[in-house]
Amino acid sequence: MSDRLGSVMDEPRRRDLPERMLRLLGLLQSRRTWSAAELAQRLHVTERTVRRDIERLRTLDYAVTGTTGTSGGYRLAAGSSIPPLSLEDEEVVAVAVGLAMASRGGISGLEDASLTALVKLEQIFPARLRPQLAALSRATSAAPGNDAAQVDPATLSVLAACRRDHEIVRFDYRDRTGRRSARRVEPHSLVTLHGLWYLVAYDHDREDWRIFRIDRINAPLRTHRPAERRDLPTTDAVSFVMRSLAAASYRYTAQLTVDLSAADVRAGIFGPIPGAIDDIGPGRCRIRLTAESPEMVTQYIALIAALGAEFILDAPPDITDRLHQLGTRLVRTRSHD
Repeated sequence: MSDRLGSVMDEPRRRDLPERMLRLLGLLQSRRTWSAAELAQRLHVTERTVRRDIERLRTLDYAVTGTTGTSGGYRLAAGSSIPPLSLEDEEVVAVAVGLAMASRGGISGLEDASLTALVKLEQIFPARLRPQLAALSRATSAAPGNDAAQVDPATLSVLAACRRDHEIVRFDYRDRTGRRSARRVEPHSLVTLHGLWYLVAYDHDREDWRIFRIDRINAPLRTHRPAERRDLPTTDAVSFVMRSLAAASYRYTAQLTVDLSAADVRAGIFGPIPGAIDDIGPGRCRIRLTAESPEMVTQYIALIAALGAEFILDAPPDITDRLHQLGTRLVRTRSHD
């Protein structure tokens, strides 16, 4: 009698089988172990239906194992092949961000594979997600050798969509001093540098180009108002971010006069520096380093000193004290050798 009742209860659910199977797969992929009762409650079906759906997944090469006992339940284990994944919308955006960064050389040797995987995502996911994925892949730029900072995927999606559609976006912004302001900008590009995400945009209220740390952007809103098509004052978005950071003054600043040309210094240091380098004569340049932490400024002074050229340093005690401590440790290490 109970089996007949279960079959009658299950009958209307068969029409919902494809959607229910995807939901079941998503649940199994989101947590290590689920009991049959938990799955039945989430899917609004009987435990009998859950057992049948588990068997259907197994026929599709999903390695679903069952365990007994008080902590038992169903578990999705590693199989011999990679079956299709069931991802939530935010998870798709997060994967797309990672693939977009890797396709631009974030991880050596994975550029082509990352790009083809991103294209596959754009092709197979629902129409509502494809514009967001395409916007992220086109709007994201990265300087070589830097890892992307962790930011809210929803914020990235809104900014990338506004950039794609040439649309003004509003948001609340907190600068490095903690001061908050309301901004109305035209997004141009998303850039990562020194492990941080930046938005390059034209600020309407200030009538000039600006960069914004994306982790300091709160509650971005689409205005659905068209933005003008503007050209950056530099060749590309990464160059603009680097130039803007070099021109800014942060809490700790040091200046070096080095007996090397600016080109020789740039060639000797891998990647960008937090500051500016300018030639002041044949075989001589001036370097301005500025950052929010004394450790970063100290590290770059050490890199420049390692080039072997004579230099004159003008820096605050927080920097010079750290350099003296570093020199003492290096001498102690050499004496032990």
